[in-house]
Amino acid sequence: MVAFANDPSFISAHESPLPFNYVEAAGKMISFPTSDGKNANAYEVKASTPTNNYLFVFHEWWGLNDYIKQRADDLQKSIGNVNVIAIDIYDGRVTSNADSAGSFMSQLKDVRIENIINAAITSVGKNARIATIGWCFGGGLSLKGTSLAGKQAVGCVLYYGMPITDVNKLKELNCDVFGIFGTRDKWISPEVVAQFEKDMKSAGKILTVKNYEADHAFANPSNPHFDKVSAADANANALEFLKKVFK
Repeated sequence: MVAFANDPSFISAHESPLPFNYVEAAGKMISFPTSDGKNANAYEVKASTPTNNYLFVFHEWWGLNDYIKQRADDLQKSIGNVNVIAIDIYDGRVTSNADSAGSFMSQLKDVRIENIINAAITSVGKNARIATIGWCFGGGLSLKGTSLAGKQAVGCVLYYGMPITDVNKLKELNCDVFGIFGTRDKWISPEVVAQFEKDMKSAGKILTVKNYEADHAFANPSNPHFDKVSAADANANALEFLKKVFK
């Protein structure tokens, strides 16, 4: 998705999210050290009883905002036996302005992204069972996080995110992938999705795809073009997948 950061059409397609203020958060912000001598931040919602199940949540290009925190809370409540960690890839920066979001995304360095995700994996311990979920920019990171989690990975959900295109890297995945896409998406287009399906098949991995007659970012209720019906079905399917991988 970083490749689209300076694409004027991609930027203009992302209208500022509607006002959203989440005041009843169930979780709290945490931090953990990264291998580059810095710290990373995340929003954590713990299960009511101890568990080694973890769901890593990856935010959209707006950053770790209140909407993502609410989604983290909702996912923890719906799944139950899981600790949810919404990882802050932007190191504290959040915006509702598309130009700023594009700037944040274009400034990212792969090494920093990997340091943050690897630090999160280290923080949950070697016995953790890790699933991932993300939207848009975070959808691509969901798949990346699954790759980095190695044998600890148990499932991956990506909403309209740019997939890994290197078949050799896809061969290293250790879990099933559930992809949600919009057929009217001009960037993560049906052609991109079809190639992803072909690549996953070549890699010998299981990919389930659900396509919706919808635009990019259709599942975000703070998006002015939110598709309530498609989002509800997509979210229900994603939740069913996640519940299965954590059984």
